[in-house]
Amino acid sequence: MITPGGEKYMNNQNRTLLIVTLLVLISLACSIAQIPEIFGEYPTNQGGLLFQDGFSDPSSGWDRVRTQEGMTDYEGERYRIVIDTPNADYWANPGLSFTDVSIEVDAGKISGPDDNDYGLICRYRDTKNFYFLIISSDGYYGIGKVQDGEQELLEPPQMYHSDAIYTDNQPNHIRAECSGSRLALTVNGVLVAETSDSSFREGDIGLIVGSFDDPGVDIWFDNLVVLVP
Repeated sequence: MITPGGEKYMNNQNRTLLIVTLLVLISLACSIAQIPEIFGEYPTNQGGLLFQDGFSDPSSGWDRVRTQEGMTDYEGERYRIVIDTPNADYWANPGLSFTDVSIEVDAGKISGPDDNDYGLICRYRDTKNFYFLIISSDGYYGIGKVQDGEQELLEPPQMYHSDAIYTDNQPNHIRAECSGSRLALTVNGVLVAETSDSSFREGDIGLIVGSFDDPGVDIWFDNLVVLVP
C-alpha cells in the first residue's frame, strides 16, 4: 500500500508467512533463460568467499517446491520464486549456517505486479525467526525481522523509496550485510539502509519474495555469493 507521504506499509496482519511443502515437479510454459547477466557490473565485497551458487545445478541444496499457490525452484539456470496468492511471503534456504556474512545476488521481476517485495534473508533460525533485507519492483526498500512469528520493519519504519533501485522489470544487484549487530542493505552499489539489532547471531541465508493485494509475483535470482564481511 502506498501512502500520500511516499511510504509503503508492510501489512503485518494481512501478510501471511507461508512455508510450502515439497510436491512433484511440473513443467512451466515460460522460461527465464534469456534474462541478462548483470553481476559483473558491480564490484563484490572483498571478504573471503564462504559460499556461491549460480543455480545451474538443481542439486545444490535449495528448496524445490511447486504448488497451486506458488513455487520455489531452479529454472533456466536461475532460481525462481512465484507467488500466486495475495498477501504472502515465500522463501527458500540452502540449509547452511553462518555468523557474519555479506550476501550478494542479482534479482529481477519476470512478471506480475510491481507492488511486491524481494531480497535476501540472513541468520535464519527457523520459520519464525530471521532477518530480511528487501526491495520492490516499484523502488521501495526495507530491513526487518521475523521474531517469534511476528514481522517487524526495523529500518525504515515503513518501506521508503530510493532512486538507486531499478524499477519495473529491470534487474537489481542486492547486497545484504549482517555483521555483528549491523544490518545493511546496498542496491546497485548504493547503501540505502542500515540499522542495528542483536536478536539473532547466526543461522542460514535465504531468498525471499512477497506479494501484497495482487497475486502473480514472479521473481528470478542469480549469481549468489556469500562473503566474509
